[in-house]
Amino acid sequence: MDGAKGLIAVLDTRSFASMWYWLLLALAWSRASRGALGIPPELVRANRRKPAGDEPPEALRLLDWVSLVAPRWRVAPGEGAVLVGAGAFLLTLLAGLGFGYGLETAQALFLLVAPLMWLAVLRVRLARRLLGPLAQAQSGRLPVAEAAFRIAALVAAHMRVTLALSAAAVLVAAMWGTRWHLLHPNGL
Repeated sequence: MDGAKGLIAVLDTRSFASMWYWLLLALAWSRASRGALGIPPELVRANRRKPAGDEPPEALRLLDWVSLVAPRWRVAPGEGAVLVGAGAFLLTLLAGLGFGYGLETAQALFLLVAPLMWLAVLRVRLARRLLGPLAQAQSGRLPVAEAAFRIAALVAAHMRVTLALSAAAVLVAAMWGTRWHLLHPNGL
């Protein structure tokens, strides 16, 4: 019987008391903070210096990556309205159930999903901003090295914002989980 009680304790469904919630939170943010739009960070670092030559190979590789990944994040105006509506519904539902009715699982899901949705919006915005320098470089109006420098600056700024958002999201979740445990010592 001790083994069954131990298994039940490991599979505890109370969110803030469950190691699974904290593991999911850590994995979600470590995965989200890994890069921007799938662009390798070493390419961004290689293009962060002012361009010295005409077309360094790192600049061409970065523009190639951006031309592959940025269009995948493009959202049509009609699709954007549907995504915003569905996201607002989900967040309102979780916030109402969690903070209005005091459901721990809804609170935990809100603290996990809300910052990730904000990050998704920031990624769509980044992709739209990257398409400008990419189009200028493809049309020849902007030198390739300069376009890669601008793109690298945008991606690096996005990565800093992502890092700050991930730290804030984990901090807020940890503080709220601690508050929950202090107010509900027996999980009720």
